[in-house]
Amino acid sequence: MDELDWRRFVAAYHQAHPGITEQLFLLADTSPYAWLAEVLHGTSGTLLDLACGSAPTRDELTDADWVGIDSSAAELAVAARRGRGPLVRAGADRLPAATGSVGAVCAAMCLPVVTPLPRVLREVRRVLRPGGTLAALVPSRSGLSASGLVGWLRVMAALRAVRQPWPNPRARDGLAALLGTAGFRVRHNERRVFTLAIDSADAAALLVDALYLPGMTHHRAQAAKRSLARWAVPGRRLELPLRRVVADLPAHPPSTEPMNRPPAQG
Repeated sequence: MDELDWRRFVAAYHQAHPGITEQLFLLADTSPYAWLAEVLHGTSGTLLDLACGSAPTRDELTDADWVGIDSSAAELAVAARRGRGPLVRAGADRLPAATGSVGAVCAAMCLPVVTPLPRVLREVRRVLRPGGTLAALVPSRSGLSASGLVGWLRVMAALRAVRQPWPNPRARDGLAALLGTAGFRVRHNERRVFTLAIDSADAAALLVDALYLPGMTHHRAQAAKRSLARWAVPGRRLELPLRRVVADLPAHPPSTEPMNRPPAQG
């Protein structure tokens, strides 16, 4: 799928399922959004929530000078109904903020799917002030126990899918390296395994709807929901490994000039 087709898919997906990621995370044993927000408390200056969706981090950062940005009108409408704001409709690759005007950027579950990622990261660097912070929450492929792996194999088999075809797969466990290459200084790179309560037909249906799967037909999705509804017995838990990466924009970017060396001794 090329970038234009992916953008069309994402736009249609969020139009049809606004607030879906927040709904899924309500099934978690503890809030992934609260875990992300821990490193942003006490931020000075504007805190920009990149691709904020229904803006769940707003409730975790009530004292921050928070601004949510998303390209989906449907997602922003859900955020507005929940009293979260201020909100701005804009793409992650063209941020409506002045250069060096932002103290921190929060990126919850968006970096693997926003495009083009290099331009998005350049925009984040542009708007951050020197010393500013980028805190990102992304899915992780590592950390599953044997039973957790079996659970996800069961889910993907029901969907008849091998993987989610995200455009930026390296922006998961490889995010720290990507940020380092993009000029950030990584301070923390941590993984935590949450568990989702997939213990009812409604929870199983929500899980199916919450996965990015271009090409998924209505018939196939309904079949997967029926299959997983039989699996979703009381007490069923599905492991969800997530990664939190915190990086700073160096106040003085490293020089590319060659170091002066003393003359060789003859």
